[in-house]
Amino acid sequence: MSKTPGVAQQIFGEFAPKLAQLTDEVLFGPVWGGDELSQRDRSLITVAALITQHRPDQLRFHLAKARENGLTEQELIEVITQLAFYAGWPSSMTAIQVAQEVFAEA
Repeated sequence: MSKTPGVAQQIFGEFAPKLAQLTDEVLFGPVWGGDELSQRDRSLITVAALITQHRPDQLRFHLAKARENGLTEQELIEVITQLAFYAGWPSSMTAIQVAQEVFAEA
C-alpha cells in the first residue's frame, strides 16, 4: 500500500527530499498534531511568529491555513494590527498586504 505524498513532498520533494520528509512527517506530524494546543491556537501562534520575523512567503500559506483552522479574517487583521506596536510597523504593513492578497484569493 503506497502512502500519499505530503504537501511538502509534492511541492519540493524531488529537489530537497529530506527537508520535505521532515516537513511532512515531523512539522506537520507530531509538532502540529499534538493535543496540548488546538489547531486554531497553533495557527494563531505561527502567524504571529511569522509576522514578527517578517516572513511574508511563509505567511501566505499560514494565513490560509489559519482560516482553515477557524480564525476569521477580522481576527487575523487584529493580530497584524496588535503586532504593529510590538514587531514594528514595517512588519505589519507587509503582513497586511499579504493578508489582502490571501483573503482576496479565498
